[in-house]
Amino acid sequence: MAQAVSPPRRTLDAVPSPRGPEPLCTAPPAPRMVESPVFVLSSVRSGSTLLRVLLNSHSRIRAPHEMHLRTVHVHLSREFTADAMKELQLDKDELEHLLWDRVLHLELTRSGKDVIVDKTPPNTLIWPRLHRCWPNARYILLLRHPGAVIASLTDRRADPDHEAIRAEVLDYSEKLEAARHALDAHVVTYEDLTAEPERTTRGLCEYLGVDWESGMLDYGAKDHGTFRPQLGDWSSTIKSGRIQPARAADDMAGLPPRLAELAKAWGYPVGAPPRH
Repeated sequence: MAQAVSPPRRTLDAVPSPRGPEPLCTAPPAPRMVESPVFVLSSVRSGSTLLRVLLNSHSRIRAPHEMHLRTVHVHLSREFTADAMKELQLDKDELEHLLWDRVLHLELTRSGKDVIVDKTPPNTLIWPRLHRCWPNARYILLLRHPGAVIASLTDRRADPDHEAIRAEVLDYSEKLEAARHALDAHVVTYEDLTAEPERTTRGLCEYLGVDWESGMLDYGAKDHGTFRPQLGDWSSTIKSGRIQPARAADDMAGLPPRLAELAKAWGYPVGAPPRH
């Protein structure tokens, strides 16, 4: 009886095994504290940090550093834990959803604002789960010419693996294209954001249901936290506090066929530098 009530201590303290394939969500969704969060879906190196600080400069919008919610997991440490949660109509996915929701609510409450935006680029890779977690979420799709993204990633990495970079950009681009067709999202481009920031941010504010504020464009006058690796862009460009023109890639004609097809679908000229 004692063993049944108190399983060996080593089971409790065991290191969680690596996550396997994501299980199907079977538990009904619980009420959310944040009903309609906003997620920026973009590839890496697409200007999402610039978009974040412009939005965060609004008096009603809180857009913190990258939160990486998808890497925040719940570990059910005993064999009977899942059964106990099942009796509460909860499973591992829904427990994680509750935790993610609580993190957003806490950050929103601390900020004193009423709209929260998460701009973590890898969220793009799991957008169907975000949509399942928050059926009423809103989405901003931030596009950038795939050739320019490849060029930016290549410049950023010390010993770039060109094949791996193209594969990474293709993965993000495919997920963005799927989201573009499946979600009722507001689409902006990095090139338009930098070339016409007032017009672009006015459109964003209309989508989010807030009045446009001119102070959004002067993001350098606001406190946006520390710019550091893993939490967003930390380059001298973003630290300058000024919106700077988008840099064109050197060669747009060398895109792999599928990336060229996606660039064309997004309205970019293929075989020429992107608009900026």
